[in-house]
Parts: sequence; C-alpha cells; structure tokens
Amino acid sequence: MVTLVRPGLLPMELGIVHRLFGTAVGADGQPLYSVVTCAPEPGELTTDADFTVNVAHGPRALEDADTVLVPAAAEDYEPQERGRLAQPVRQALARIPAGARVASICTGSFVLAAAGMLAGRRATTHWKSCDELRILYPEVDVDPDVLYTDDQGVLTSAGVAAGIDLCLHMIRSDHGAEVANTVARRTVVPPHREGGQAQYIEQPVPEPGTSSTAAARAFALDHLGEPLALEDLAREASMSVRTLSRRFLLETGATPMRWITEQRLQHARRLLEQTDEPVDHIASGAGFGTGTAMRQHFREALGVSPRAYRNTFRGTN
Repeated sequence: MVTLVRPGLLPMELGIVHRLFGTAVGADGQPLYSVVTCAPEPGELTTDADFTVNVAHGPRALEDADTVLVPAAAEDYEPQERGRLAQPVRQALARIPAGARVASICTGSFVLAAAGMLAGRRATTHWKSCDELRILYPEVDVDPDVLYTDDQGVLTSAGVAAGIDLCLHMIRSDHGAEVANTVARRTVVPPHREGGQAQYIEQPVPEPGTSSTAAARAFALDHLGEPLALEDLAREASMSVRTLSRRFLLETGATPMRWITEQRLQHARRLLEQTDEPVDHIASGAGFGTGTAMRQHFREALGVSPRAYRNTFRGTN
C-alpha cells in the first residue's frame, strides 16, 4: 500500500492512513499491510501546518502498489481548473499498475478526477467542494451526502475525518469486520458511522430580509411548532396561494412546505445538540407532531435517527 502525498499535504490525513492500516494485524499478530509514503519528488515537503515532512520515497514506489491513497493538499482548496495536474503528479499516477485499487481522502478526489479515474463513477468529496467537482467533471456521479464511495476499486471520501471511515471500510472489505472493529477500538473511533456528511453541514435559518415572501417566512419561523398551511402563509404575504408558491420557489429555491420542513429540521437539530429535551418534545415543538414523524424526516434528510444525531454531537445515550 502506497500513499502519494504532495506539497502542502494535510498531516492528519497522512496520519490516518498510517495509524489505521498500520495497526491492522492478523490472528497471528503480524501486520496485514505494509504502508509506504511517496511523493512525486521526494524530500522535504511542506504541510498546511508549521512543520515539514521528509518523504524518502519517490514515485517508483507506486509501481508495485496494490493500493494507492491520495490525500488532500493545500492546492486543492484553491480555485480548480479542469484537468489541472502538476506534471510530476501526472507522471507519478501513470506508474500505478493496472488493476490497483485507488482511493482519495477529502479533496484528493480532484486529483483522481483530473487524471480521468473517476469518469463514469460515483464519487464524493468535502461538501464545500462537491458543486465545484460536479461542474468541472460532469462525467463524475458526485454524491454530496455520503461519507465515502466505493465504485469497483476506485474509492473517495468526504472531509478529512471521513478518511477514517474510508480506511476502515477498506480494511473491513479486505479482512472482515472483526479486524476492522479491532482497529477502530484501538483508535477509539466508531467502526461504522451512521448516515452521511449531510448531518455535518451547517445550514443556518436565513434572515427573512425584505423580499416579497419575507412576511410569510417570518411568520412561519415564529410558528414552526404549529400546523401551517399555504393559506396561512399567503395571508401573511397578502397574495394568492398560487402567487406565493411561485415567488417562494424563486426566492428560496424550495416550495413553501419544503422550506418549512427544512426549517423544522434545523430547529430540531439545534435542540438535539444544545438541550436534553426528549425527542418527542422536540418533535412537537418543531412542528413534526410525533417522534415517529420526525424520525422519518431525519432518516430521509440526514440518514440518521434523531437519537444517533444527538449521540454524535452530545455524546449521550
């Protein structure tokens, strides 16, 4: 297994690979992976921190790799251009044997995309960069909601910490759940996280502002815990239901009822993060009526239950 790093590397991502794969052992206690770090041009590499990393191996290490991981680098967070790859990186990637498994962590996916490795495949990256990846590489099936993807030997992960989920998935696929669970326990991380990265995206309630549906939106935000009908919003906006629906979609990008559901979800998320209120009370106060209804909405929008969401952000049971 070879990790290909570039100048401006993120030390945490490099550490994830060595820590997880490096602690995977078989029943006889012998290491299951040999992890090597290489760079297109070996030597002292800058990081996004205040220290450097000395990489002894050059791109030749890739020639015998059965698995190659490409972490992110600082350059990935700059505006991207389609197909942009430094020539040394492109030449290094060309050394990867046919049939080798290739994976990226976070915005390392842009390297795989620029090299044509993600064409026709499902992939992900950090949620802030998903739109850019989709626009630059329309041939890639970008999934912004998941923590990682695995498409026939080409894998990608979302943000930095999702690299942990990706590596554990690879270990689990190679050697089974018991080995992966042992690695997770030793690292003190969950062996499998529920849901995707949608639950980590901050989506603050927008200010009502002065647009034509502002009064209706302000009214809805003040009455989220109550039943709300289109007629109620139309009355507050002094317009017909038809006009309200059309303008609401133009101004918010969502239908009125879809927008209300999103605001109820955000309200419930804040209460789950910041209070110990029972789920049923939160469901009622957010306007979902019952805990069952709120659980359904959480599953559909975030991929997790309200209890799992609270556990993630508050560490409670």
